[in-house]
Amino acid sequence: MYDFLLTPEERAVKDEVKEFVREEVTGDFLRRMDKDEIEYPREFVEKLAARNLRGIRFPKKWGGRGLSWVAETAANEEIGCLGMALGCAFTMPSIVGEALDKFGTDEQKEKYLRPYLAGKLVAAEALTEPRGGSDFFGAVTRADLKGDHFVVNGQKRFVVGAEGADFFLVYCRTNFEPNAHKYGRISLLLIDKGPGVKTEYLYNLLGCRGGGTGRLVFRDVKVPKENLIGELHGGAVCFNQMMIPERLTSAGACLGLWGALDLAVRYSNRRRAFGKEIRNYQAVNFLVADSITQLDAARGLCFMAAKAVDENSPSVRRIVSEAKRFTTEAAWDVVNNAMQVMGGIGYTDVYPIERALRDTRLALIWTGTSQIMNLLIQHEYYKEVLNEAYDRRKMEQDAMSPDETERCFTDDDMWRVHEESGSEDG
Repeated sequence: MYDFLLTPEERAVKDEVKEFVREEVTGDFLRRMDKDEIEYPREFVEKLAARNLRGIRFPKKWGGRGLSWVAETAANEEIGCLGMALGCAFTMPSIVGEALDKFGTDEQKEKYLRPYLAGKLVAAEALTEPRGGSDFFGAVTRADLKGDHFVVNGQKRFVVGAEGADFFLVYCRTNFEPNAHKYGRISLLLIDKGPGVKTEYLYNLLGCRGGGTGRLVFRDVKVPKENLIGELHGGAVCFNQMMIPERLTSAGACLGLWGALDLAVRYSNRRRAFGKEIRNYQAVNFLVADSITQLDAARGLCFMAAKAVDENSPSVRRIVSEAKRFTTEAAWDVVNNAMQVMGGIGYTDVYPIERALRDTRLALIWTGTSQIMNLLIQHEYYKEVLNEAYDRRKMEQDAMSPDETERCFTDDDMWRVHEESGSEDG
């Protein structure tokens, strides 16, 4: 319906993923996932790799396809119909791969990225700690540098793939200076599953089941110094870059809720009440109208964000945050409307609407809540507006006489206003 947004190459990838969803993923597999009978969908990962559908936008040199963010967003929408757990398994290479591709050494890419994209390894990221969620830079998991290796102690929770992953991207505190700025405390390490790395707890989740989500504990884990990604104490730079795929893939996958809406539409065209199909009642068809409008608006914002990343727009952080917030909230409304149209049968497991409802609720929380997205959106927009005003004022000053410029604010004044207007955006 929206192929006009895509190039022929992007449409071809979208069609490949659609075909994969239809041919390779059975209803029985999805039901087993939802019952937590599958600890991690490794079979799914291997099937994706067999079709070269992992790492769509990464360089061909390392096993990717070298395509655009727009192509990946189109693929995410198709995979999103399968639910959050498989959506996460599909998008995790985009997130973990971002750190390796942007900040990793060639040796790290050869050892980790290439086999990861080939489906020979499974990875997970470890960010959240029991003491804080969105307070990322307050992390207390520590990595002490001792000669040629780090010693890591601490724990992370809500790690999708805690059970099933072969290696982890772990943010640890490495700078213990009392006056160290919070953005200069954290480093990013590659930690292989092995001695000292233990999955101590698997969560019983409302949705997103079968992804091996659990709590990781690190006890005196020795990590080679060459497993440091980026600069020592430079984890904040990696984190800010990784938040782009974190949030944009979450948004893109939520577009897959068109599956729930289509199901409700087909049901309303067959279900009769008071002598006619329920689609003919305004109480029903207006829910459909609201839903498709929200979904189309979300789709437009997601592809706008994807294009912004492809074009390296200076507004990327704001637009991606908008896409994540708006799309996840729209998806929640759409699946609720779909259940309302279905009525009582939608609340049962006869249809997958109730599973979609349970899955979608998580999207409003992970990779940054809607409230955190609001903080980022306003902060980035204030920066844009104030910087624009500052640039314009400077141009005016250049054309003024010395007496006139005395009435204008100085550079120091501008940056003081700028700092006071924004919020910290961890």
